[in-house]
Amino acid sequence: MLTEYKKITNCSVLINTSFNVRGEPVVNSVKDAYQCFMNTDIDYLVVGNRLLDKEKQKSKTKIKKKVKYKLD
Repeated sequence: MLTEYKKITNCSVLINTSFNVRGEPVVNSVKDAYQCFMNTDIDYLVVGNRLLDKEKQKSKTKIKKKVKYKLD
């Protein structure tokens, strides 16, 4: 599978992981990704061809979470 992936993408690395915080659903949109980024200790977020540095965000305040999910 990785050999075929490299042929298609010219990238020899494939990472399979989820992007979420325990007890919350997997990030499914740019808005979700930004909210997770701003509410965690993540320093940088790459979205498309943009690199976001938390220290350079206009609003240093955390985004309020709308839903509280039960921990598993």
